[in-house]
Amino acid sequence: MDRRWVGPDGYEVSPAVRAGRQVLRVRRHGWLIADCLSVEEVARYVDLADLCEVVRLPAERGREAATG
Repeated sequence: MDRRWVGPDGYEVSPAVRAGRQVLRVRRHGWLIADCLSVEEVARYVDLADLCEVVRLPAERGREAATG
């Protein structure tokens, strides 16, 4: 599942697996800030109300499959 959320000041949150555990990876301008085990931990770095989920539209997915 390709999900991610972006926020102001270059923040990005995405699910990842680290040491066999699912984490929420927080990056800022591409740099790893933290791997968080809970949403509460993510809130230490970025205001959750400012995050917007990046939604890939079906046409966008189809175009990528045709060119990739």
